[in-house]
Amino acid sequence: MRSDPTSAVVTGPQVDGIDRVLTSEALALLGELHRRFEPLRRSVLGARAVRHAEAERDRTLTLTVAERAAADDPDWRVEPAPADLVDRRCEITGPTEPKMAINALNSGAKVWLADLEDANTPHWHNVIAGQVVLQNAVRRTLRHTSDDGKVYELAPDRDLAVIVPRPRGWHLDERHLEVEGQPMSGSIVDAALYLLHNAEEQLARGSGPYLYLAKLESADEAALWREVLTTIEQHLGLPVGTIRVTVLIETITAALDIQAILHALRPHITALNAGRWDYLFSLIKVFRSAGPEFVLPDRADVPMTVPFMRAYSERLVAACHQRGAHAIGGMSAFIPNRRDPDVTERALAKVRADKEREAEDGFDGSWVAHPDLVALCTEVFTAAFDGRDHQLHRTRDEVSVGASELLDVAATGGAITAEGVRTNVAVGVEYLAAWLGGRGAVAIADLMEDAATAEISRAQLWQWCHAGAQLDDGTVVDERLVREMLGDEVERLVAASPDEETVGRVRTAATLFEQVALAPDFVDFLTEPAYDLIAPPHGGDVSA
Repeated sequence: MRSDPTSAVVTGPQVDGIDRVLTSEALALLGELHRRFEPLRRSVLGARAVRHAEAERDRTLTLTVAERAAADDPDWRVEPAPADLVDRRCEITGPTEPKMAINALNSGAKVWLADLEDANTPHWHNVIAGQVVLQNAVRRTLRHTSDDGKVYELAPDRDLAVIVPRPRGWHLDERHLEVEGQPMSGSIVDAALYLLHNAEEQLARGSGPYLYLAKLESADEAALWREVLTTIEQHLGLPVGTIRVTVLIETITAALDIQAILHALRPHITALNAGRWDYLFSLIKVFRSAGPEFVLPDRADVPMTVPFMRAYSERLVAACHQRGAHAIGGMSAFIPNRRDPDVTERALAKVRADKEREAEDGFDGSWVAHPDLVALCTEVFTAAFDGRDHQLHRTRDEVSVGASELLDVAATGGAITAEGVRTNVAVGVEYLAAWLGGRGAVAIADLMEDAATAEISRAQLWQWCHAGAQLDDGTVVDERLVREMLGDEVERLVAASPDEETVGRVRTAATLFEQVALAPDFVDFLTEPAYDLIAPPHGGDVSA
């Protein structure tokens, strides 16, 4: 497939659409980006690990030099948002699967977060198919026919959502593309392929090349993205700042580096997003062994209204509006059930309360995961905007949030319950079984679960077991209790499985979940050992 010895090498199998995505120009660009930026990627990941270790040892975080410098300078601002990203009152998220993409684009939301990350899986066919869907969506040719013959297509007479893909985080490799025997960065693969094939087309259509950047932990990681984006702009002959990005603040370290991240990306950045589920996981991960004051109750007892989560969201809004960036709220996990009106009514009430809180706090829009929630979210923010398209005028000058407020976990309250333990086990196994089968977003018990919520489930179990935490009835949470519940959940899922292939995935998922929830050493991301199962590091690919 390649003739240039400096190009990336395809090690994955042939899948539909590969010739359209991995052109000779694409492989050459990927090779150039890898050689230039792979050492820097490894460096920032190493610095990330050092900072985690220091935080756990010291049981706190301190402001970086970059954060102090950015915060102390009152004069800088980010570039104004492009015209089609000025109004972001409702954004819909979802994987780059044809039917869901069409429904998202037609939903009435202002933005579609086309998820190549937590709501997706890195099976090779998904990596390539996602890029094909994005190419077709940009060109308005996307169409899908379901197994029952129903046709899904983009509405010609409707304003479609603005497309903003989310590449994978810096920590994830793409083993199906190599340069000099090294796997490539999943971040660079996802971003570069999308931008190469679609930037000029988007500009010609009056939009632009936009991205959501996930899992950042520092201003140095943001600066790495700036250099990658500038290099791609140079390759495409575009002025610096043509590519515009929204950064998810979904790690505890990024929340403390928030102004420095905005400053590092100021030619490109338009907004920050409160990635609440990954943020909660990050806090547990970094301070998992830092003492009982960092042990959280059941996930259901950690809403955005508890002190440390509220401090995080207020710090985000204040920083954004001080610097002229939009602040986008997080996704409510509740989803409506069209077959159960009572479930839908409860879900709508919870989502409305969540969006009203965000609007009151000054956010400029928020996420939903289902088309049925677009109207509700839009209504709430429209009422708050009072004729405007955002709330950038609300600078929240009264907000003063530092490390002590962000780490006030002890004020959370709540309890650890047997139901909470079982829920974590059930979500973890069921989600991982779906993930191994190629689905990254799964409705479980009327909640939308993705990699972030699965991470919370297993991280809480690890922390509870290692901290000797107790249930509200005094029972100690230990490996025996978790394994007992794990056995129950496997039996339940096996009994509901339609075929032996599904049964096999359930059992594999249970083994993997036990590993990441109970192993002596904490695995940074459960998707890394999961990736080993679908794309082994030394050949034997099974992902297609």
